[in-house]
Amino acid sequence: VIQSADVYAAGEVKSDHKFEEYEKARKEEKHHKHLEELGGLGTVATGAFALHEKHAEKKDPEQAHRHKIEEEIAAAA
Repeated sequence: VIQSADVYAAGEVKSDHKFEEYEKARKEEKHHKHLEELGGLGTVATGAFALHEKHAEKKDPEQAHRHKIEEEIAAAA
């Protein structure tokens, strides 16, 4: 014999499980979006450093070779 309370409780468990799955997927999506944004910021920072080294190469001829190498490393990254 199935009572209405048993049916209601069974449905509640399923909906809670779906909600937990949804929240987990949403958190994972936000985490990946955050990692993508950090990757983009890293790219911008690397480009800025490469430009800085290119400028330093022209400004400091005694250390031009070192600046040139650092610029190429930053550009490769």
